[in-house]
Amino acid sequence: MRILLFTGKGGVGKSTVAAGTSALAAASGLRTLVLSTDAAHSLADAFGAAVGSEPTKVAENLFVQQVDAQLRFEQSWADIQGYMLSVLDVAGVDRVAAEELTVIPGAEEVLALLELRLHALSGKWDVIVVDCAPTAETLRLLALPEALGWYMKRVLPVERRVVKALKPVLTRAAGVPMPEDTVFDAVERLHQELDEVQELLSGPNASVRLVLTPENVVLAEARRSFTTLSLFGYTVDGVVANRVFPEAGDDEWRAGWVAAQRGVLKDVDESFAGLPVWRSVYRPAEPVGVAALTEMAREVYGGHDPLAAPAGGGPLRITRSATGSVMRLTLPFVRKAEVDLARNGDELVVTVGSYRRLLTLPSGLARQKVTAARVDEGELQVKFEEVRA
Repeated sequence: MRILLFTGKGGVGKSTVAAGTSALAAASGLRTLVLSTDAAHSLADAFGAAVGSEPTKVAENLFVQQVDAQLRFEQSWADIQGYMLSVLDVAGVDRVAAEELTVIPGAEEVLALLELRLHALSGKWDVIVVDCAPTAETLRLLALPEALGWYMKRVLPVERRVVKALKPVLTRAAGVPMPEDTVFDAVERLHQELDEVQELLSGPNASVRLVLTPENVVLAEARRSFTTLSLFGYTVDGVVANRVFPEAGDDEWRAGWVAAQRGVLKDVDESFAGLPVWRSVYRPAEPVGVAALTEMAREVYGGHDPLAAPAGGGPLRITRSATGSVMRLTLPFVRKAEVDLARNGDELVVTVGSYRRLLTLPSGLARQKVTAARVDEGELQVKFEEVRA
């Protein structure tokens, strides 16, 4: 099964490109599902069809879904929300306001990822295409499973033991209800499901595709996204440059736009050297409907296979030698001064800008010591050596 995620700055046309790619996959005979993690769903508009909260057939082999976030929220968050509501009730918070306060920011996107997990496990689909939220939200979302994993390993077990031991005393002293086992179980279940999502999306059959328009500001964000996605272990397999002006002819005003885009497109090719860069021309009208979307995707990808599995072994690789190991993490566009590296027990803490990843080292590396690190041509290389007695 192939999983493709599309993301980009808001307004670059990622939903249209995602919809076109899924339509092309279905036209080739593959059973295809396209769903959105963006709270502002626009897939129904792209296909020009009514889309429900369950997979809705819009063409042969092609199904579209706009996730019912409220239903999934009640299924995955009910126990946790119930406890939080009981605490706020003791504090005298109005019930309606309390319900608003107990909805986690970005819940729709998180629950859409859990929906992706269920579809991947079902075995019904050959291809799943995900129309992600704009870049910043997507990056925060994809970093969530690892951040929650740290909490689950370091904090939750201690918290659970303390509450169990002191529950009677704390309840009487503070007057606030303490969480039951069902609350802790719900958090653990949510973490396990998100962990499975991360394994799926960082696996060999999944990749992210960046969509941009030929503008310097948009290109800058796409470059940062490439760096951050690589930091968290997700493979970027290509770039779609959307809304490219065709040659202008005698139109001087449009010729200025064409020339400006040509300069940015040159930078795009240089920035993402080694990755395919597909171009989608600016059309007089937005493609709407399965036929128009399929035709657009055929033009964009040309003779390339849009579903080809990404080459290489992903952003993170470990090579071993007789004396130790080298961990290599792809970090495109990053200079040495922008990377901060620290060792904390069996974790390696990698910070790039405002993003931090806690890499839990495999047992073999955890027993070794870090002896050197460098950034070379967009790759962080950390050298480990065996600890001699």
